[in-house]
Amino acid sequence: MSSPSTGRLLDGDPQMLATALRAWAAIPPDLTLTDEGAPPVAPRRRTLAQPVSVTGPGTFFGKTQRTLRCEPSDQPGWWIQRTDQPDSLPTQVSIRNVWTTGEIVSNIVLRSGSPHNYLRMVEHLIALRLGLELDDLLLKVDASDPPLFDRGSLDLAEGLLAAGFREREEPARFVTVREPVSLVAPNGAFLVLRPPADDQPRLWLDCAIDFPNAIGRQRLRIPLTPAHFMTGAVARTNTTAAKKWYCRTIGKLFADIRNLGYTEHNVLVAGRRRYMNAPRLLHDGKSLEAVWHRAVLDLLAALALVEDGRLVGEVTSYKAGHALDVKCVTRLYQQDLLTPFIPG
Repeated sequence: MSSPSTGRLLDGDPQMLATALRAWAAIPPDLTLTDEGAPPVAPRRRTLAQPVSVTGPGTFFGKTQRTLRCEPSDQPGWWIQRTDQPDSLPTQVSIRNVWTTGEIVSNIVLRSGSPHNYLRMVEHLIALRLGLELDDLLLKVDASDPPLFDRGSLDLAEGLLAAGFREREEPARFVTVREPVSLVAPNGAFLVLRPPADDQPRLWLDCAIDFPNAIGRQRLRIPLTPAHFMTGAVARTNTTAAKKWYCRTIGKLFADIRNLGYTEHNVLVAGRRRYMNAPRLLHDGKSLEAVWHRAVLDLLAALALVEDGRLVGEVTSYKAGHALDVKCVTRLYQQDLLTPFIPG
């Protein structure tokens, strides 16, 4: 991937985008992985070979155990069924069903039908759709918040791999953008999406972040493969030492914060000059846990909201988050910018 051709600007100020591009270009890649020797993508639609369940403390109700059951499905796409809402239909993992990206805690919330039929913090679940090339799945949950794990999304990913995949007769569907497009936020965060540079149905990710604390500036460039996804799946959500203090003091006035299931084991805490707990995914002595999390969990989750097939092409992300990610996918549908991609 080279310097991105920003193409058509779908949202934001052109001058801000030009300024942000210069800031992005000033961040050298910490890690670049090529696709040499990478396995070809799964050519047919895939679902699970057998059901699998995982259990952990609730994300928003940490003192309660939550169980997530993943089942094979012959219905196209990913679907979420709240077993505690028997009068509601399953919710499709789709941009059409995004309710909010969170106000107090940043996260993607999906909802359909009844206002009670929602699931929060879905990003660490649905990212596996693209990360593992798993097209069709039924997720059954027993509450409005999924379980948390000490190893990011790795526990769930390993559970799905252990269950095995079953190939269906139908060929996998791939989609891409019709032309290069971009969005930029008022703070200079931006996203650029481009069609594939060749005839291979691969998704390339170029993610850069810039935090005013120990995380600092990080940049990762990878082709998406199941192996690369598994590498990054261990990356945890990150927060600041100031937010941790807030949650333990003033934040206890709010139920969503008072009952959070985050601990020093399942979240990365960054102070201004050092991490407050041990970071992961070290490369040349520098932790890239935060940018891995951004690339293979948060960003992939938004791209998994494209319901028409596996999104392929090149995506450049700089300082972006859930709100801009979701706005980007929304604009793609509003302006009919997605088109089928035929490999080879």
